[in-house]
Amino acid sequence: MKPKLPFYFKYVVLIVFLVTLSACKNKEPENDYYWESIRVTATAYNSFPSQTSKIHPNITAWGDSLKPGMKIIAVSQDLIPLGLDHNTVVRIKGDTTLYVVKDKMNSKWKRRIDIYMGEDKSSALKWGKKKVTLLYRIKKDSLKIE
Repeated sequence: MKPKLPFYFKYVVLIVFLVTLSACKNKEPENDYYWESIRVTATAYNSFPSQTSKIHPNITAWGDSLKPGMKIIAVSQDLIPLGLDHNTVVRIKGDTTLYVVKDKMNSKWKRRIDIYMGEDKSSALKWGKKKVTLLYRIKKDSLKIE
C-alpha cells in the first residue's frame, strides 16, 4: 500500500523549488568578473573599542554590523578608487578563503588591509603584519573604455 502524503506536501515542494530557482537567478555568473591583484600590507583587527569605535565597536565605517566568524576586511581609503569598494569580494593569494570588504581604515594608512578576527586577540597578534598579494573581483562592465 502506498503511504499517503500530507495534503500540504506538494506546496512545500513548490516553495522549495521556487526559492531555489530565485536564488539561482540572483547569482551573477563568475565570468562576469575578472580578478585584479595588488600588493598590500596586511594586519588584523578585533571588534574592541580600543581598535575600532569606542561607542559602536561592532559597526563598520560603512555601517555594517560585525559578528565574530565573519570573513571581513577593512581597506585603506586609497584602495577604494582602485575597485576595492564596499562589498567587493577578495582573497589573499595562497589562501582560498573569500573575504568581503565591509570596513575602511583611517585615512593615514596607505596600501593596507586589516583582516577582521572577531574577538580573538591572540589570532590577530599571531597574524601580525605581513606583505600579501590581494586578489579582488571587478565586474567586467565596470571597466571604463575610452
